[in-house]
Amino acid sequence: MVRNRGKHPNDDRLFGTKWLPIFKEALDDLCYLLTREYGEKSATQLVGNRYRLNSRQQKALMRMSGNLSAIEKRQAKQLTVEQLENQTIAIDGFNLLILLESALSGAFIFKGKDGTYRDISSVHGSYKRVIQTEEAMLVVGETLKKFKVKHVHWYFDAPVSNSGRLKVILHGIAEKYGYSWDITLDNNPDKVLAECKEVVVSSDSWILDETERWFNLGKYLLENEVEEAVIFDPYQ
Repeated sequence: MVRNRGKHPNDDRLFGTKWLPIFKEALDDLCYLLTREYGEKSATQLVGNRYRLNSRQQKALMRMSGNLSAIEKRQAKQLTVEQLENQTIAIDGFNLLILLESALSGAFIFKGKDGTYRDISSVHGSYKRVIQTEEAMLVVGETLKKFKVKHVHWYFDAPVSNSGRLKVILHGIAEKYGYSWDITLDNNPDKVLAECKEVVVSSDSWILDETERWFNLGKYLLENEVEEAVIFDPYQ
């Protein structure tokens, strides 16, 4: 297994230190427009052109931005570590797993205005296991065990190629290490997560806006458990 989700060849140049103040201004502008309910795609292009950001930089900018009013409501529903004991956690599977695989391989991770961390990888209908996959699963399992979480329910997109194989791997990890995990493949896991009553783990904005309770597990893991993480944070 030689695949990984490491840096794009141009990322050190596109997200170097000199870009931090530029992104800070661009992010402030984009969040202002989104709060005024401008369309996300058109607003991102407008701001991106203003600051001469290429398409990859604009993609990162969009992942980091948000409607400030929505973000405030989102953060009011966020739980602390102490509130996780004896809870059931519902995980947005590809969302968390690909974030961790990217971070463990040294790819750039982008801190959003809402405090979540996002990568700029995408599945494109087919998931491919990488050398960091099982390590990412173990980081999740050991951390949630430490938090004394009662049960974990992973949700994955059934239409995505290889999701079935991923389910088998997760079951194997759970059996080997004694994790209380269920894995569900669903045609629309975002809707399931948005409507479920359990504590949700995701960085998907729509899910976080719709769900009742959520925990920022990606943030905790990248700040405390994944030393390899390369964080791009314009507000640092």
